[in-house]
Amino acid sequence: MVIDMTTEADGPDISRFARVISDPTRQELMRLLCCQWLCVSDLVDHLGVTQPTVSHHLSVLRDAGLVGLRRDGKQVFYTLNQDEVTVCCGRIMRTLAPERTIPDEKAGG
Repeated sequence: MVIDMTTEADGPDISRFARVISDPTRQELMRLLCCQWLCVSDLVDHLGVTQPTVSHHLSVLRDAGLVGLRRDGKQVFYTLNQDEVTVCCGRIMRTLAPERTIPDEKAGG
């Protein structure tokens, strides 16, 4: 299942982003993967859930573009795609709280 996080005209779809991050396990995975690379077994140890559960949630996050991966032999390491999270959060701000959005400095705002 691939979750397209973009709409043709507006960039990241905040409804899809909200659904993906609404799960507490995925939120914890995102927290753990921020600023570091971890393999599935590391994540299983941190979360105390089964390997299939971690793999399922990583698949959802990966399909949404919210985690990146790299292979090292047979192991796969994951990290949070902070750029995509930032884009999605910015879209939420522009949509739901436009008066709180910081003006784009490049636009002279």
